Amino acid sequence: MNKKQPNAMISLLIISIIAISTSAILAKWTDASPSVLSMYRLWFTCLWMLPIVLKRKSELKALEKSHYKSFALGGLMLAIHFILWYGSLVFTSVASSTIILALQPLVAMILGYFVFKERTSIHSKICMIIAIIGVFLIGFGDIGLSMTAFKGDILSFLSVIAAVLYLMVGQTTVKNTSHWVYSFWVFAFSAAFLTIYNLVTMDNFFHYESKDWLIFIASAIIPSLAHIINNYLLNYVNATTISMSILGEPVGASILAFFLLHEMLSTFQLIGGTIVIVSVFMYLIRQQKDVSSLQIETNNTTSA
Repeated sequence: MNKKQPNAMISLLIISIIAISTSAILAKWTDASPSVLSMYRLWFTCLWMLPIVLKRKSELKALEKSHYKSFALGGLMLAIHFILWYGSLVFTSVASSTIILALQPLVAMILGYFVFKERTSIHSKICMIIAIIGVFLIGFGDIGLSMTAFKGDILSFLSVIAAVLYLMVGQTTVKNTSHWVYSFWVFAFSAAFLTIYNLVTMDNFFHYESKDWLIFIASAIIPSLAHIINNYLLNYVNATTISMSILGEPVGASILAFFLLHEMLSTFQLIGGTIVIVSVFMYLIRQQKDVSSLQIETNNTTSA
């Protein structure tokens, strides 16, 4: 790693947060079902990625059977995540859904401990706790009390588990392939799974307004950029760090929902948003220092 990489990683994480914050807004603007929106989002993403991937012929030829198994597993987890999370937005608000989605760091930390035996520093744990408190404050005045909203909350929480499993599959696979090849094949498998699902459920494939098709395309370009960035960053950071950065999504999504969907923000949400931003910033700064320290130790060891 060169000295500019820690700063570059922080910049990419910020871009990822902004891009992913548009996902819920776009979903609220279409009448398509969660599975159809997910399917077209992923197929259109694969379409614009195809020319880039085809230029990496040597990487494609080097792929083995084990790679495709990982791609398929990651694609399945991503498909489940999209169906559950887009489904949650049918029943609950943007703020409620994205707030619950932001619990990914906690789930990632727990699963990371059991699956990868990852250790988390006290500083990181404190930042996580503070950020999660902020997330709950954001949604204090918005978490639905009705059974319909509660159903949406449950779907959003289940999507968190699927999202973390998707990231963990990527953590073990993307280091053996480029993020472009990995992202393309995972998206393609996920889109294929969703296509099969929509065929089985006999969902509407084609009869949509121009507005819906534009939303499908926009979803493929803007929020999908965040997934590609996250897959790339898995070369340098673990799944817990990626999930931690996603805590910024409820802040961005709530702000966009206020201006575009006229969803009001409470005082608690504004205070919680500030707490989330500060805690995420503290966590990322700590990650930068850890990477820099590791670089210095590596250089010293090499010199010795």
